[in-house]
Amino acid sequence: MSVYPLRMRETLQEAGEQAEFVYFPTSGIISVLTVMEDGMMIEFATIGREGTTGVPLFLGVGDSNLALISQVPGEALRISREDFMKSVAGSQSMTTLMHRYSGVMLRLVSQSAACNRAHHVDKRCARWLLMTHDQCETDQFPITHEFLAQMLGVTRPSVSQSAVRLQAAGLISYHRGMMTILNRDGLEAASCECYAVIASGRDERTPSQSRSKA
Repeated sequence: MSVYPLRMRETLQEAGEQAEFVYFPTSGIISVLTVMEDGMMIEFATIGREGTTGVPLFLGVGDSNLALISQVPGEALRISREDFMKSVAGSQSMTTLMHRYSGVMLRLVSQSAACNRAHHVDKRCARWLLMTHDQCETDQFPITHEFLAQMLGVTRPSVSQSAVRLQAAGLISYHRGMMTILNRDGLEAASCECYAVIASGRDERTPSQSRSKA
């Protein structure tokens, strides 16, 4: 296992490729995206310090239409596919944690899918910013409207309008690609109920948290 720098918007795994490495972020955030035939990418999960990109491998999924992109820069511990599978096979506690984390990811994916279908882009934008804020553990992080639109599966003008409304309400500040959370409580009030559901799931003990406590 080695330390790997997560560079902003770096592609860690292309859709359709077999995963060669598994990442455990220690800082920064990795986006998990599904890729459509026309090349459109939509985020359905994010992975921060609480987790790992190893769920598909753990569940026996080979090639898929999933892509991994470094969303917020930081660092991750990286392990080869083979060594990850050996570690899981040789440790009952690791197997138990991966089963638990797979359940957390299922909750995240299902709630995100419902949110994308049912809620206004303003609420979805607030939810995404809250989730990123949680995982970054800092009030300021880099993001562009174009990238956020891609993550939410909406147009850039829609995201820009949402950001303007959230900024006018004094909840955020956005300047030259840098997002700042100004009013956390207000942002939670502006979000939908999906944030609370997802956040409660992430409170459960997960692979990265277990590793840090070992």
